[in-house]
Order: sequence, then structure tokens, then C-alpha cells
Amino acid sequence: MGGAAAAVLFTRLLYHRCRSSILVPNSTPPISGCGGDGSFGSIFLFFPGGVPYISPSSFYFSSFASSYPAGAGESVETETLNNGLGLPSPSQNGGGASSPTDATDVFRRWGCTESEVSRILSRRPALRHVSLPALQSNLQVLRGLGVLGPDLVRIITCRPRFLFGSLALGLDARLDFLRTLFPSDAVLRRAVVRNPSLLTYDVDRTMRPCVQLYEALGIARRDLGRLLVSRPTIIPRSSLDDEKLDLVHRTRLPATAAMYKYALSIVAVSRLETLRAKFANLEKFGFSPDEVMGLFARTPNVLTLSVDKIQRNMTYIMGTMKLPARVVLDQPFLLYCNLDKVLRPRYLVGLKLQEMGLEPRIKGPALVQAMRMKESRFLKVFVRCHQEDVAGALMEYYASVKGSGRLAESSRSVKHKGFPF
Repeated sequence: MGGAAAAVLFTRLLYHRCRSSILVPNSTPPISGCGGDGSFGSIFLFFPGGVPYISPSSFYFSSFASSYPAGAGESVETETLNNGLGLPSPSQNGGGASSPTDATDVFRRWGCTESEVSRILSRRPALRHVSLPALQSNLQVLRGLGVLGPDLVRIITCRPRFLFGSLALGLDARLDFLRTLFPSDAVLRRAVVRNPSLLTYDVDRTMRPCVQLYEALGIARRDLGRLLVSRPTIIPRSSLDDEKLDLVHRTRLPATAAMYKYALSIVAVSRLETLRAKFANLEKFGFSPDEVMGLFARTPNVLTLSVDKIQRNMTYIMGTMKLPARVVLDQPFLLYCNLDKVLRPRYLVGLKLQEMGLEPRIKGPALVQAMRMKESRFLKVFVRCHQEDVAGALMEYYASVKGSGRLAESSRSVKHKGFPF
């Protein structure tokens, strides 16, 4: 029994020093001393008094056990820890843990619904043949960040091969660095779902140089974190040369301006030839270079719109709606509106109201206001305000023009151009 006492003493010391790497056992009656076969196990087992015992039973290893700290005289529930990892509890397995049989079983135990499992495996069928221990390890990393089933579907849709690598390698250093960019783990989770590759970038070769680049230009780390949520590819795609920096300086935005960080990030992630083409496209409608830069300074996202969308909207605004081109300098939202779902249907409803002699009319200042309204507000003000039979006829007409095909669809020269910036 002297050996048994020494072993128990050793486990007590190891428990108090290494609580962040607890070996969590299945439901096995606590023993002190040796096993039933006279041998000693090497597995910790929690006793209600908070004292670990030696048991030959199987276990789950968790680096997240520190999330459930146990003080002296405080017990740790095995079921609580296992469920925190998305692993089956003893009560769920009839008193004994069974190993997952395939990837589908792993996803189910992790918390995915049947629909989510089906969508994940249809997007990446090769996941059926991935190593189950490696898959479980990666899923535990994601669970530690608060990623749930719907988030995992988005991740695999965006990065089908994401679960094939090992996320655990260098994870602590990566997370420590990322947490300096985001105010909370909830925001970090949103950024990871938008760009899962954040968990794979090398800290010293990829992330740190990018952060230093933006910091040198006046962007604080927390501001950069907000940009990463809206522009997920900032870290791998940012590059600045003299021509790009000149474009940023021509906006005349100070580093403290609200729009400065957005203008800088859009220029940084865009290709030079793309920037030149988009500026030239706006100048074709009669705007001077300074006016184009002023428009970009007020609404930087205008450079995220494709050349095709700008051309279609401007052509309809000037050619059909008979508005001057300069109206978009004061009302840039007209460039963002969907031509086939907003601009064209609402303008045609305005013509219909004029044809039927109904009030209120959609013309003059009301024309621009009508384009800004939400759908429910637009229908309430211009359609449903009339008698029931008239409102029904207007709704039928509005639905018909809104459901018609895309204008100039057959003349599109580019169907898909890949990454938009």
C-alpha cells in the first residue's frame, strides 16, 4: 500500500499544478490504491471532495478544463465538462462511452443537426474519409471559440478544406494575437466565421506585418479588428505602394476621420488596375477627378461596386429617370440601389400613378425619397393608401414589373469575375 499512497500523493500535486490539462474520466466508481487486477492506472478521476484518484478507466483529454475551475472542496461534474466539449456524456451513452464510427457521427455528437451534417458533407464529401481524431480536435478548437452548427456550415461553404489541417498547431499564440484586435471573443467568433483562415495565418509572417502596416498609417488595432469583420481578407490581401498611398492622400481625409480607415482598407485590398478602371468609369459620366475622389471620401464603399453596376444604374438614372448625373454626388445611395428590384419598379409605379391621376405622385424630391424608403414604407405611402380595388391593381402591377427579368441581361460580357476587389 506504500506504493499506492505515493501514487495518490503524486496525483494530488499534479492536479494542483496542471489543472489546465485535466484528464476527464468517464463515470467510474472512485478507487484508492490499485485496480481490480492489482495494477495501477494512470488516469485521474474526480471525487466529490475534489481529490483526484487513480483509475484504469478510459478518459477524454481536454485543454479547456480550465474553463471549469475546481477549488478545494468543490466537485467537478464529468458530464458538464464533456458537454462543454460537445462530447457525449455518460448519461447519453447508457453509462459507457462509445467511439464515433464515422465523420457523420462526429458532427452529430459535436452538435450539428441532420440538415447541417448533410450540407457540410455535400459541400466537401471528402470529409467522410478524414481522420476522426484530427476532425474531433479541430471541432473542439472551434467549440472553444463558440462556433455552432450554422457557423460551421458557413465556414465549410467558404473554406471546404478548412477541417483537413491541424488548427491546434500554434493556436494559443494565434488566439493571443487576434484577441488584441477584437474587443471580445464574440466579435472574434464573427470574424472567424467570415474568414476561417484567421485560425491558420502565421502570426509573425502574415498577421503582425499587416497590423504594423495599418498602425503606421494611423489605424488602431481595435479599429482594424472592426474592419476585419466587414473586410475579411484584409490580412492576406493588403498591400500599399506609392500610387495607392497617393489615392488615399487625394481623398484629403485625416487619419482621425470616420471614413479614413474604410477608404484606406479598400484601396489596400484592391488591385491597381481595378482602381483605375473604377475611377475612369465614374469620370465617363462627366465627373472631374476631384469630384470622384470627393465621392469616394464620403462613401468609400462606392469602389466595391462593379463597373457594370455603376454603368447600369447611371444609364437608367440619366436616360430613363431624366435626372442629372450630379444627383449621385448628393445622393450616392442611388448607385447602391438594385436597379431591377428598386429603381425601375418604383419609377414605373410613379408613372402608373401619374397615368391614373392618383396622389401622391412620385416625382421631384419625392422621387429620390421614394427610392430611399424601405419596401413596407414605400407600399404604405404610395400604394396601400388608395381604395382597396385601386391598391390591388397597383400591387399587381408593382409585382409584375418587379418580377420581370434583369435589364440588359443578354448583353453582359462578364458573368463572374471572382474576388470583387
